[in-house]
Amino acid sequence: MGRQKIKIELLVHDLKGPLAVIETGIISLLEREKKYGPLTEKQQKVLQRALRNTKITRTLVNDALEVGRSTEGIINKNKFRISNFIKQSLVEIFDLTDHNTAEKIKECGKLSPIKEILLKKGILLDIDKALWLQEVWLDECKMRQVLRNLLNNALKYRDEHVELTIKKDDQSIFISVSDDGDGIPENYHQKIFDCYFQMETEREHCIRGHGLGLAGVMILVEDMGGNLSLESAEGKGARFSVKIPLDVP
Repeated sequence: MGRQKIKIELLVHDLKGPLAVIETGIISLLEREKKYGPLTEKQQKVLQRALRNTKITRTLVNDALEVGRSTEGIINKNKFRISNFIKQSLVEIFDLTDHNTAEKIKECGKLSPIKEILLKKGILLDIDKALWLQEVWLDECKMRQVLRNLLNNALKYRDEHVELTIKKDDQSIFISVSDDGDGIPENYHQKIFDCYFQMETEREHCIRGHGLGLAGVMILVEDMGGNLSLESAEGKGARFSVKIPLDVP
């Protein structure tokens, strides 16, 4: 690892402490009225917005650290239930934008009510009930990051709905995330996986993947021995498909 990369990773790691202090302080002001005094409605809204953005920043910091560990070949495999992996990913997504939905998903133990909750949010979850209860041996942290980034990307660019499909055979697990948005012109299919890539400024619409999201997903998927593919055409939405080989503990 180069010296410059070490400096960057140390800086990213050191951000976790101050972010935790900020988050704890905001939560205390919001929830401990007896100790700190009552807040006006406007003050609560400002603090809630600050809390959401602090959580977003914390997620970005954790994602950056995970991508860094992945590029160094660090894979931490464990056995986990597929339902827990999906639920936790959804909670992490909605906790930043829709806390009530996040809490509802946390409380659900069965597949059917979670499907109903997601359908109201424009997300169609397609997974077999038997698969929902199965366990796999993979790097759960990286798997959550992959799913969360793909779903966030689809939710950002959809018109009305997003479809999440999860399947499995004896060798691999398959994740597919599609949206009904504007789609991606074919000549940009490879470039969107480059860090910080953006479409030309003269284009009327901005291409997805202008940050580290899709580039990070590609790194994580490949380092787990899998592959990531894209099917899309301008005006016809986009489908990102992931294939990850399964391991045996």
